[in-house]
Amino acid sequence: MLSGELYRADDPELVRARRRCRDLLRRIDADPDEGSRTALFAGLLGAFGSGSFIQPPFRCDYGSFIRVGERVFINYDCTILDCGLVTIGDGVQIASGVQLLAADHPREPELRAAGVELGRPVVIQDNVWIGAGAIVCPGVTVGRDSIVGAGSVVTRDVPAGVMAAGNPCRVIREL
Repeated sequence: MLSGELYRADDPELVRARRRCRDLLRRIDADPDEGSRTALFAGLLGAFGSGSFIQPPFRCDYGSFIRVGERVFINYDCTILDCGLVTIGDGVQIASGVQLLAADHPREPELRAAGVELGRPVVIQDNVWIGAGAIVCPGVTVGRDSIVGAGSVVTRDVPAGVMAAGNPCRVIREL
C-alpha cells in the first residue's frame, strides 16, 4: 500500500489497523485534557513533533502513516486519508476543514470494479499555511513557505515560496 502498489482495503490486517485508529480517535474526541490528547496523538501518529497541536475532531484512516513535524497547528475537522505516507513539515498551519488525501483509485474501470485501491504520498513542506476547506489530492507536494488559499483544490505540486489558490489550484504570486 505504502509503495503505491494496488491493494485491497478489506485486507484483515488493514481492517484491524483502521479499527485501532477509530478507537483512538474516539478517545481523543472524548478527552477534555489537552495533555492526555497529545499523548494519544503521539501514540496514534507515525510521528508527532514537539509543540504540535491538533484540535479535535480529527479524522484519518490509520494514523501510523502520518508524520507531523514540530510546532504544527491543525485546526478543527481536518481529515487525512493516509493509505499513502502523509508528511507534514515543521511550522505548518492547517486551517479548519482541510483534507489531505493520499487515497487514490485506478483509472481503469475494471480495476476499480475489482475493488483495488492505491495510495500516493502527500508532502506538506516546512512553514506552509493551508487555508480553510482546502483539499490536497494524492501525490501532491506543497513547497516550503507557500500558502494555499481557502477552498483550493490542489491537484498538482505547489512550488516553494508562492501563494496558490483556486480550483484547480494555481500559483497567484511569489511571496
